[in-house]
Amino acid sequence: MVDPDPDKDAKAGVPVGRRAAPRLRLSLPAQLVAVEKVHTCILLNLSRTGAQVAILDAMREGEGAILRCGIINNFAIITRSEFGLNALEFDEPLTDEIVLEIRRYHETFEEREKRALIETARKWVTGDNSDERTA
Repeated sequence: MVDPDPDKDAKAGVPVGRRAAPRLRLSLPAQLVAVEKVHTCILLNLSRTGAQVAILDAMREGEGAILRCGIINNFAIITRSEFGLNALEFDEPLTDEIVLEIRRYHETFEEREKRALIETARKWVTGDNSDERTA
């Protein structure tokens, strides 16, 4: 017998395809803090349930790490690792507010970096060697 409503699974909230949540495409510097090493990486996309990062060092599938980027500081498991890309699944989903905050952080990242570079150049040109970290 033919099902009269073939889209009932989608209406019921059953994920269609591989994604459990929509992805936000990004390009932000981040860190993966693993047991053996802190890896510098680029956060490529983010959802409430996971993320994808580009990383030079290989990480093993099943390995756990803490993803740090902006306000994100969440534990995740590496679910896929291939060609410098790693897929992560968070142990606890992010809130919508955190995802939206990272979106705002990404939208203003380039401008903040540009201002910081200009300020560093200004200090170098004027000979200002004061450092807030030493205060």
